[in-house]
Amino acid sequence: MGQFYVTLDKFQIVSDIFRLNIERNRLKAALMEDNNNLMSYFYEDAKTLYEVFKRGQRVSGNGPCLGYRKPSRPYQWLKYRQVSDRAEHLGSGLLHRGLKPGSDTLIGVFAQNRPEWIISELACYTYSMVVVPLYDTLGTEALVFIIDQAEISTVICDNQKKAETLLQNREKGQTPVLKTVVVMDTFSSELVDRGTKCGIDVVSLQDMEVNLRSAGPPKPEDLSIICFTSGTTGNPKGAMLTHENVVSDAAGVLKTFESSVFPNSQDVSISFLPLAHMFERVVQTIVYGVGARVGFFQGDIRLLPDDMKTLQPTIFPVVPRLLNRVYDRVRISLFSFSRFRAELRRLSRNELFILLGGRVRIMVTGAAPISQSVLNFLRAALGCQIFEGYGQTECAAGCTFSLPGDATSGHVGAPLPCNFVKLVDVEEMNYFASNGEGEVCIKGKNVFKGYLKDPEKTAEALDEDGWLHTGDIGKWLPSGVLKIVDRKKNIFKLAQGEYIAPEKIENVYGRSGPVAQVFVHGDSLQSCLVAIVVPDPEVLPGFAKDLGCHGSIEELCKKTVMFLKKAIISDMTKLGKEAGLKSFEQVKDIYLHPEQFTIENGLLTPTLKAKRAELKTLFQSQIDKLYADIQ
Repeated sequence: MGQFYVTLDKFQIVSDIFRLNIERNRLKAALMEDNNNLMSYFYEDAKTLYEVFKRGQRVSGNGPCLGYRKPSRPYQWLKYRQVSDRAEHLGSGLLHRGLKPGSDTLIGVFAQNRPEWIISELACYTYSMVVVPLYDTLGTEALVFIIDQAEISTVICDNQKKAETLLQNREKGQTPVLKTVVVMDTFSSELVDRGTKCGIDVVSLQDMEVNLRSAGPPKPEDLSIICFTSGTTGNPKGAMLTHENVVSDAAGVLKTFESSVFPNSQDVSISFLPLAHMFERVVQTIVYGVGARVGFFQGDIRLLPDDMKTLQPTIFPVVPRLLNRVYDRVRISLFSFSRFRAELRRLSRNELFILLGGRVRIMVTGAAPISQSVLNFLRAALGCQIFEGYGQTECAAGCTFSLPGDATSGHVGAPLPCNFVKLVDVEEMNYFASNGEGEVCIKGKNVFKGYLKDPEKTAEALDEDGWLHTGDIGKWLPSGVLKIVDRKKNIFKLAQGEYIAPEKIENVYGRSGPVAQVFVHGDSLQSCLVAIVVPDPEVLPGFAKDLGCHGSIEELCKKTVMFLKKAIISDMTKLGKEAGLKSFEQVKDIYLHPEQFTIENGLLTPTLKAKRAELKTLFQSQIDKLYADIQ
């Protein structure tokens, strides 16, 4: 099997364009699989997540740490010492109720982003216990599975509604291992009585913060977090990550920042991406390590602009989906490209920058691909450093990261100094490592220890030499950076034998203005692709009006006006050609569906990935009709 390795050796910034040098001896070290030169930590005194926070407390001089606000009010701040003290008291309270310190004790956290989430997490680390984040949007089935699989006896949740969900499961005879529910907000006495009847103690977070005990901090090799990844099929998988895994990933990013925009104790980060995702966890690890602060959004994404304006963050972690919306709003409001370009300078340091609070100097995007046009526009408009990372939960979020001063786009940067990256042949898709193409594989300090109680899935992800197989297809560019070009997982064949990676195609079509969501379908009995398209409700009416069509999104989809459909297909095809899609990768017909795919209707996972099997089942009749019409 062909293989090609690369590690980040050194880089220099020359006239804002980076040059990556990969020396022969480093390549040899990679081939020898010598892990001794990989980063495990950035600071000598911060090798675990517990030590990272303690370092932040020290270097900040007990400065502000966690911020929160009520509607139309300024941010209020908890200082580092306050957070640390509350964490020690909460952890002591957990031990007082019979839990044992150590990595065999798993604590569930079922809440939206807020200071108490971090206090709960730090409480676990203070006594070497393990955090199991529970997605705020988890369905009942997945929630029950995770509690049972991880044998979670204690869950800390944010409000009465979530506590009721936990009690309801127990009343149905599920989650017998659950014994205690700790609630952050106030709740009714009826909730306590209801818990008693089904064998669960319901207690307030405040009442738990008692009976102080001496800390029992973890070691770098101890488990820190079990992050359940939401599969598009089957049950969630619990990725087991140690303190070293997470700290090394943060260290790799800090090393990348070192030459230019290094964060410091004066920085402020906005927290709105789910804390249950490793992307946000690593960002906050970086922030606490330098003694900076984190301000939480109010819990409503619609109020995020107001939170940004009030907080004025300097660090902005964000996902492409949100950046796409910003870009689309500007693009749609400016009717022609000439006006778009003419208005860019006025917008650059005015409306857009103020929209983000006026102080952002570091923006980090990840979790999904971002288009070159969006990235180029935002770099020009905002004038701040925008970094793109690539990775997955199993490598603690990131394995590659773009470099300071690199103004190019269309790639995901160079390998982080905490891991090696290699490409492996995928013969059936005609990708060969000898050509600098293949499946992206990762090995290093940030690679997880396996899936909880699932050796079969672990063996699928980790090979016998410790390489994590991502399922993504990458390509090395001449500068030494990695470009993600395809997807190995979820691939299927068309009738003529061509391999199709639908997610790659969907990412391209998702940039079409009138398209909000798209599901690309094909199989070995068909010679072409079709798609289910959910139009953007804010864009479609205007798009249709320009074509002489009028009506609501439901009416426009129901009418399935032929030239409206053709116009949307034409726009999608144009984007496909620009992105280099082959002719057989372009869809030949679409069905317009007015309702969004959501977590609630069972068509998306909690991480907003399409549940392909469910979508296929739901739209089978429409898919059959599309193929019948083509023939």
